[in-house]
Amino acid sequence: MEQLLSAVEGVRKVEVDLKKGTAVIDMEKHVPLSSFQAVLENDGGHYSIHNEPMIFKEMKPSVSNESGSGIFYCPMHCEGDKTYSKPGNCPVCGMDLIEQPRAVVSSNQIWTCPMHPEVIKDQKGTCPICGMNLILKKPDTSAEDKVFHELRRKFRLSVLFTLPIFLIAMSEMIMNNPLYDLMPQKSWNWVQFFLSLPVVFYTTWMFFQRAYRSIVSWNLNMFTLIGIGSGVAWLFSLFGLLFPDFFPDQFKTESGAVHVYFEAATVILTLVLLGQLLEARAHSKTNSAVKELLKLAPNIAVRIKDGVESEVSIDEIQLGDLLKVKPGEKIPVDGIITDGYSSIDESMITGEPVPVSKVVGDQVSSGTINGNQSFIMRAEKVGAETLLSQIIQMVNNASRSRAPIQKLADKVSGYFVPIVVLVSVVTFALWIIWGPDPAFVYALTNGIAVLIIACPCALGLATPMSVMVGVGKGAQNGVLIKNAEALEKLDKVDTLIVDKTGTLTEGKPSVRIVVSLNKEFDIRDILLYIVSLNTNSEHPLADATVNYGKEQNISTIKIEGFNAVTGKGVEGIANGKKLALGNPQMMLHSGSDITESMQMEALSYQEKGKTVSFLSVDGNVVGFIVIGDKIKQSAAKAIKDLQQKGIRVIMFTGDNEVTASSVAKDLGLDDFKAGMLPQNKMKEVESMQNEGRLVAMAGDGINDAPALAKSDVGIAMGTGTDVAIESAMITLVKGDLQGVVKARNLSHAVMRNIKQNLFFALVYNTLGVPIAAGLLYPFFGVLLSPMIAALAMSFSSVSVISNALRLRGVKI
Repeated sequence: MEQLLSAVEGVRKVEVDLKKGTAVIDMEKHVPLSSFQAVLENDGGHYSIHNEPMIFKEMKPSVSNESGSGIFYCPMHCEGDKTYSKPGNCPVCGMDLIEQPRAVVSSNQIWTCPMHPEVIKDQKGTCPICGMNLILKKPDTSAEDKVFHELRRKFRLSVLFTLPIFLIAMSEMIMNNPLYDLMPQKSWNWVQFFLSLPVVFYTTWMFFQRAYRSIVSWNLNMFTLIGIGSGVAWLFSLFGLLFPDFFPDQFKTESGAVHVYFEAATVILTLVLLGQLLEARAHSKTNSAVKELLKLAPNIAVRIKDGVESEVSIDEIQLGDLLKVKPGEKIPVDGIITDGYSSIDESMITGEPVPVSKVVGDQVSSGTINGNQSFIMRAEKVGAETLLSQIIQMVNNASRSRAPIQKLADKVSGYFVPIVVLVSVVTFALWIIWGPDPAFVYALTNGIAVLIIACPCALGLATPMSVMVGVGKGAQNGVLIKNAEALEKLDKVDTLIVDKTGTLTEGKPSVRIVVSLNKEFDIRDILLYIVSLNTNSEHPLADATVNYGKEQNISTIKIEGFNAVTGKGVEGIANGKKLALGNPQMMLHSGSDITESMQMEALSYQEKGKTVSFLSVDGNVVGFIVIGDKIKQSAAKAIKDLQQKGIRVIMFTGDNEVTASSVAKDLGLDDFKAGMLPQNKMKEVESMQNEGRLVAMAGDGINDAPALAKSDVGIAMGTGTDVAIESAMITLVKGDLQGVVKARNLSHAVMRNIKQNLFFALVYNTLGVPIAAGLLYPFFGVLLSPMIAALAMSFSSVSVISNALRLRGVKI
């Protein structure tokens, strides 16, 4: 393996660890990933290699029929971003774990025989036993749906037994109760007991299990309160049935039977079960954005091999495969158009409704929809490396992250349950001492009501539900959020720093003119050196010069000792001559002097917003190349929108003062700084932060990475470099400044929604607990039934989730 990869041109050293699935490759210069893929494929294709990190794995066909990922997490993130490998409930809060949608888009198609279900294949065909055509097997139900269906079944069963108990108990309020003509009250109490057994020990037994675990581990939660409240009511009733003589007369009815609370216990438990059922359904909608993204990629594609077209599963597509995309079809993987042209609908990824024209050489992304023309594309990224898969993975990770504002809820929740239990005990004692007859009955009822109405889950769900829905909403609009902290900080940002090239401008510069400043070098000589140097560079301006050189039929020469000086330019040696190309700082770095006349000639172009790169040969400036980069149409409007929101927009650029001033004036920027090196950008960000400003930085290049990492919120253009994207907290898929406006609007909407949820949860518990304790009784004679308390508690969590779901309809 190491020998194979070491044989690739440009590789110095390779270390491979197959056990860990890692490879460390030391290169003289950047070597495309496709070069390594080609070597491995020629060796039999047993292994594949991937970026960040590079992972080797055996290539095996996927035959999984699971619709989920098999990764579960707590909706309240009680243990941070911890995940679990199987379904169940959170060991801290007791809530049902949620299954994370799978991040890698795959076909998940399995074919089976209708007569012989044991026959399973990953592609259609005929049954080897009976010869019948295989049919597509229905995907397994996700763990999330299984939980919902199980809760629904138990709820129906619970209602079936709880309703008769409730009717029997309520019939006591009827004068000359006809039920007592059939049996005495004591016998009906036993009927209630037997009807309650399936509810307590089967349909809702999980609540008592969670309550027990919470007490043993001292992770007190909602189920602690439910278990104690309903458990006390049920055990008291059972004790009253078995030992009626133990209780004084105030605990008994006129018939001599002890007051029982089987109806209170079962109705409470059934209503809590209803709340869990509604929560399970609501939870499934909170990550609907990811589920919709997963539906974007097709299951099959048309592959062209040796001139023959054949349908294959997307799992079978390998790097370099030629694929045919017909009109109206979804693009299966990321790649480059090699033949044909079309217009592509990218709205599902970028959020922009206008189709984008694509021609040979243009990139296309998995999940986008082809227009009315057929074309052939070459697969460049498959599986987890496609843009769609990366978006889904980022959304999954962000959905599990915790916003700083959640610390408030966590702090309150830590003291919540013990305080509620204490309030319940005090309530019981006060009613025993000062309550009217039968005082014990009032004390027990109100004590239970206090335990039941309190809902720490509403408080715990307030932040994560809004974050989950908000992150999904952002993904559908081309705004990828790395973590919840970014959402919270962006809402408070008062300063936005933007790079020029690729952020304010199109990032597709073109050469306007090449100027010679030395009679010994004609324009073609200067262009030859510039193109040869820039062939090794990855800067957007370098691409423009290389493409221009091809148009002018310029042949390149070999460059030795190539070096890119960040923020200044590039240098190297050609035919024994020392070359340097870049801005005036690069000339200074190479020991070359720019005369005043040279500066004046370049100034005439810079005043028009153009970029000038000087070329020096053996320390003498011999010419320069003028490059223009068109300002993005949406930039001016986006800047104006941000300024109206109270955000100062400042441009940092490595370009010269004159060019920067021209661009800043055209766009109406608040300020600009020119000639900025990466370290200068980072220091300026730090300086602004020291002034008390909350700074966001939007950029797309390697030179932006330090400032992106230093800023309070780093925003990377999806059209930029991997380093910039890795350093940022937010990525804009389209790479448009209008995306910053969308991100800000999304941030504001999510934070407002979180505050609404926290306000509701805090007010609900602040008012609900005292009312349940009987605060209104001395003034209005009103008491809260434990059953009503259970209904209120169940719907409090559902209300928080429902409010979070409103974010799906927010326009950003």
